[in-house]
Amino acid sequence: MNENIEFKLNHKPVQWSGDGERMLLWVLRTDLGLTGAKYGCGKGICGACTVLINKKALRSCQVPLKEIHGKEVITIEGLAQNGQLHPLQKAFIEKGALQCGFCTPGMILSAYRLLMEKPVPTEEDILQGMNDVLCRCGAHQRIVQAIQSAAIELRSPR
Repeated sequence: MNENIEFKLNHKPVQWSGDGERMLLWVLRTDLGLTGAKYGCGKGICGACTVLINKKALRSCQVPLKEIHGKEVITIEGLAQNGQLHPLQKAFIEKGALQCGFCTPGMILSAYRLLMEKPVPTEEDILQGMNDVLCRCGAHQRIVQAIQSAAIELRSPR
């Protein structure tokens, strides 16, 4: 059954009509052309498909579109503002925290959520907060360094 679903995507209103049971990941990638969120395990375990829904980091492969009606969704494509990369995006580049890049969008959006909750995270906070996003390349130490660097920049007066 088709449903009309309205939500905000990367700061812009979206109206979508279709099967409300369809997973958000596939609507983002296939219908809306936003390929930052990746299909990894399809079970909500790996974190490659992480997006922010009302500022919570959630697995888009597990969220039926009908559940985002009236909500705000931010993907990795929407984190940059006015052509400027978000400090987390810049730090991941500067610290070499991405190798293959497959987990990177999920890592960055999970780190964003972490820094919203803990603006001054300890290394243990970061390790625990990022534990549920899998990186097969072994860039974990650089990921921690990037998050620490971004946390400092986000606290600095602009």
